[in-house]
Amino acid sequence: MSRECYFTGKRTISGRSISRRGKAKHLGGVGRKVTGVTKRKFKPNIQKVRAVIDGKICRIKVSARAIRMGLIEKPPKRDYKPAEKATG
Repeated sequence: MSRECYFTGKRTISGRSISRRGKAKHLGGVGRKVTGVTKRKFKPNIQKVRAVIDGKICRIKVSARAIRMGLIEKPPKRDYKPAEKATG
């Protein structure tokens, strides 16, 4: 399973990181110069949660944004009680 949101489809995307040096012109400098461009990755905030999908409880990977938007229906809490021990 990849790093992808079940609901929104968010996934890792690539981009660039730009390194600059110098002082901005509006601050009295001669301007900012680009000294390097390197590849980088933008990773979404993916969480593994238990959710109800088509009436079944299963673990899925979803983004934090999807959780905040309320797209996930959480399963009900278990009301487990241990069995009484028979005294004999």
